[in-house]
Amino acid sequence: MQLRTEIEIDAPPDRVWDVLTDLAAYPEWNPFLVSASGQLAPGERLQITLGFGDGRQSRVQPTVLTVDAPSELRWRARFFVKGLFDGEHFFKLVPIDGTRTRFVHGEDFTGILVQAMGRTLTETARGCVGMNQALKKRVEQS
Repeated sequence: MQLRTEIEIDAPPDRVWDVLTDLAAYPEWNPFLVSASGQLAPGERLQITLGFGDGRQSRVQPTVLTVDAPSELRWRARFFVKGLFDGEHFFKLVPIDGTRTRFVHGEDFTGILVQAMGRTLTETARGCVGMNQALKKRVEQS
């Protein structure tokens, strides 16, 4: 199952990429990925805290899959054991006319528990939309 959201940002991809990849600044602006640390390089593990609208938080340690500046960032988290409920989180930055960016953000979910995780999927979708809006505001005000 794929979750996909997108938003247009009035800034070129390089500027959006700089904000997106500044993990240390996430607590200042990001309502969904409320903290993140680690090295953005393929094969590296990140430490991420997800924030949900109801106040819950969840920690994940995804493995970085793709770092292709300034166009794509992708990581995969496995919840519990491989094949139960896995998520491949992605960010794509698509240039629009040289001055704007289409920010595509989502997650590909796989595993035998995907159908049973409806609430988590809904909260993840809301989190992605909230992050998109906050990223737009942060980039456009900088």
